[in-house]
Amino acid sequence: DHYSALFRREIRRDHPTMARGWESKSVESQIEDKQEPWSKNHVVPREELEVTRKRESLESSRRGLLKELESTKSDRLRGSLQAALKHLEEELRKLG
Repeated sequence: DHYSALFRREIRRDHPTMARGWESKSVESQIEDKQEPWSKNHVVPREELEVTRKRESLESSRRGLLKELESTKSDRLRGSLQAALKHLEEELRKLG
């Protein structure tokens, strides 16, 4: 074991260890952390989050309606879908 202790000492001398915590992170994520330090500490106001969520929900509903409009053959259903689409677009305009 005397030789293994010498060998370990030589390895440590030739290959210093990294700072604690860095060895488990990828280099890319380390660079991103350095470039965007504000992103983790940036606090988004509740109202802004609610508006963003509502906009995403409306946009998702709009995409669904557009798909249904493309595939429907019923004029009556098409009229209902167009009215719903118009309503969603008005709501999206209100959000800005």
